[in-house]
Parts: sequence; C-alpha cells; structure tokens
Amino acid sequence: QVQLVESGGGLVQAGGSLRLSCVASERRDNMGWFRQAPGKEREFVAAIRWRGGNTDYADSVKGRFTISRDNAKNTVYLQMGSLKSEDTAVYYCAAARGLYLSRSGYEYWGQGTQVTVSS
Repeated sequence: QVQLVESGGGLVQAGGSLRLSCVASERRDNMGWFRQAPGKEREFVAAIRWRGGNTDYADSVKGRFTISRDNAKNTVYLQMGSLKSEDTAVYYCAAARGLYLSRSGYEYWGQGTQVTVSS
C-alpha cells in the first residue's frame, strides 16, 4: 500500500505562485497531480515518471505549472505559477504502475490539499 501525503496548499492571489509537495512511502512508475473544483469532476493536471523524468501536462496548465521529482526524498512537486481563479480546487497526488506515462489508471491517492486563488 503506497501512502501519499500532500502539502503546500493555501490561499494565493491571482498571478501568484505556489508549490505543492507529495511525499510517497514507495515509488511507483508514474506520479500524477489531479484536481477537483466544487461541482466538477476530478481532472488530470500533470504527470511524471520516476525513471527518466518524462512529463505530461493538461493544456490548461501547460506553460504555467511544472512537475518535478526528487528521487532522494521520494517527493514529487507541482510548481504552480501565473495562478488564475479557475485553478481553485483540491489538488491530489496519485501513483500508478505502468510501462508508459499515463493520465489514467492511478491506484493510490493522497488526501488532497486545498488551493484557493483569489481574484
């Protein structure tokens, strides 16, 4: 059982930045960030492979968010910049096995961290 613990959420003004962290008890091939806004379905944000560091981003965050990992700390980060009110959501870290980087099939989830962007 992989345990994922997110941190770093909070309240930030539009245009500002925030960095989320996710500490994993064990590594899985793919690590992802997802988010869920009130009244909306959970959506993919970004993903990274532990080995090789390949990344993938949703179009809505491409160029503003950066996903990265620290192998020594078993930690994945989501650096968020140029934040908009529509980025307001609960952000979840997730882990999955897989031969390729993927936006689906995530088996393990963290408890989530709230990000609120004020306009």
